[in-house]
Amino acid sequence: MELDKIDRKILAILQRNNRIANVELAEEVGLSPPACHKRVKRLRDDNIIVGDVSIVNPELSGNKLTLLVSVEMERDRKDVYDAFKRVVSKAPEVRHCYQITGSYDFMMVVTVPDIQAYESFVDRVLHTEANIRKFQTSVSLRTVKSSTEIHLNK
Repeated sequence: MELDKIDRKILAILQRNNRIANVELAEEVGLSPPACHKRVKRLRDDNIIVGDVSIVNPELSGNKLTLLVSVEMERDRKDVYDAFKRVVSKAPEVRHCYQITGSYDFMMVVTVPDIQAYESFVDRVLHTEANIRKFQTSVSLRTVKSSTEIHLNK
């Protein structure tokens, strides 16, 4: 689907605040409320907008540690990667997991309350996965930027 200037503006606004009233959104993008509502519905129907979520304050989770975990697999095979992806997808501590290029095969963002919880995660998830050659953990000292917004190129 081709996005025009108004679609992009609607998406930018909704990424910052998806609870904005349609009347207010329409005014900001220069459309009538019915035309704006129709565009938003089309963006959802065409899977441009794939979900609406509430972003919860991470401090409420009690997870005070954020760790970046790089994982190197034993073999470079699709079935090995797929098995790892299934295991990681079930681990609630894993906030993000990316299959990457370079020295490692995967990069994960893991959040836990403390180092003991991370050790339990390692024992339960990483040490039981026979196809992991090695993994490296880095501790995040602070969050410099965290965003869910996607910049839409023109």
